[in-house]
Amino acid sequence: MRRLDSAPTDTSIELDGQPIPACAGENTACALLAAGETIFSRSIKYHRPRGPFCLTGACAHCLMRVDGVPNIAVCQTTVHPGMRLERQNAFPSAQVDIFSITDWFFPRGLNHHEMFAGVPIAEQVMAKVARQLAGLGKLPDSPAPQRPPAETAHCEVAIVGGGAAGLAAAQVFEEAKASYLLLEREMFVGGRLVVAADEFGAPALWPAPMRKVKLGSTVVGLFDDNDGRFLAVTDGAQLTKLYPKQILLCNGGHPQLFPFENNDLPGVFSGRAVSRMIRLHKLLPGPRIAVVGEPVEAKALAQLIASVGGEAVAIGEAIAGAHGMAGVNAITLKSGKRLDCDAIAICGPLSPSFELARQGGARVGWHEKDQVFAVEADADGRTSVASLFVAGEVRGPMGAAAAAETGRRAALAMLGSAR
Repeated sequence: MRRLDSAPTDTSIELDGQPIPACAGENTACALLAAGETIFSRSIKYHRPRGPFCLTGACAHCLMRVDGVPNIAVCQTTVHPGMRLERQNAFPSAQVDIFSITDWFFPRGLNHHEMFAGVPIAEQVMAKVARQLAGLGKLPDSPAPQRPPAETAHCEVAIVGGGAAGLAAAQVFEEAKASYLLLEREMFVGGRLVVAADEFGAPALWPAPMRKVKLGSTVVGLFDDNDGRFLAVTDGAQLTKLYPKQILLCNGGHPQLFPFENNDLPGVFSGRAVSRMIRLHKLLPGPRIAVVGEPVEAKALAQLIASVGGEAVAIGEAIAGAHGMAGVNAITLKSGKRLDCDAIAICGPLSPSFELARQGGARVGWHEKDQVFAVEADADGRTSVASLFVAGEVRGPMGAAAAAETGRRAALAMLGSAR
């Protein structure tokens, strides 16, 4: 790992009782990686080493105990002085976990539900042991603070997601002088336009008017009550019930982890996680990175890696397996070739985040061509539910230019529906 800027670390955080140099306000996962810490936790069942994969909070590989609170995704937290981090689900430590012997004893897998089933005493003992081995962390040090009552708000149009599709839609509403509110869970807008490798034909980043944008706002649900349909929106402290007349979901997708041997080793990242580290967090996750998967995306990421002094290998190749004990040190390609590397970047289409749309009643179907489940919608983004539209990668894998076009078309259709 190598920091790409020359800014000195100005504080320290505590990891399992040991001080780690860091910069106040930086991403916690990246601070740990920059300090050479690659093992963040152990897997629940087999106690295999885990490190961050997506850096978007979509996986569970970076869950830690933070300031006495368990199961916090440290890729979604920022460093503050005095921060206390503890690795979970390991004994006596994440680096040397004696329970990892389970992985060696059961190389073909273990179904603990069936072990000693029907044997009275042994069955009870095994159930207790399984619960201890599979824990996700101890209870918090202190009770959670009392949350304030939920607030209520209304708007004409709610756009969920401020990436290429959401920004294109917002631009249409802005030009039409129509009322809208854009909800973005990141502290910036732009999505892949900001964090991904350069993409041919990608639209320019439109400067959304911040008075109509709520940053750091995560939509956790889409519900109905006696007052109508509402989005449950939280900023981490306050829950708001937002009642829009129309909803446009542009909430993208999750990085996919390809099936290959040892795909869960620390040092295996999604391609967008690597570009995010470089562009947003100024961190190169290794001097030699295998950039595998979809060739066009892999080539763009390889160019980004080279631009900051790294070396990209196996560009766009198909991966068969990763090698290493506590982290990646080599890769085997499906061609049979083996290459040394310090990290692996997996480039490929996202798996659409269809959950909100499905919760709202929209139909979700299997897309055979892309091998993903996605929200079903017409060319203008209309779903099977009136007033619920979708745009961007929630509809299926697509480039930034195509995502922006779906956002633009959906916004125009929504304006026509409102008249």
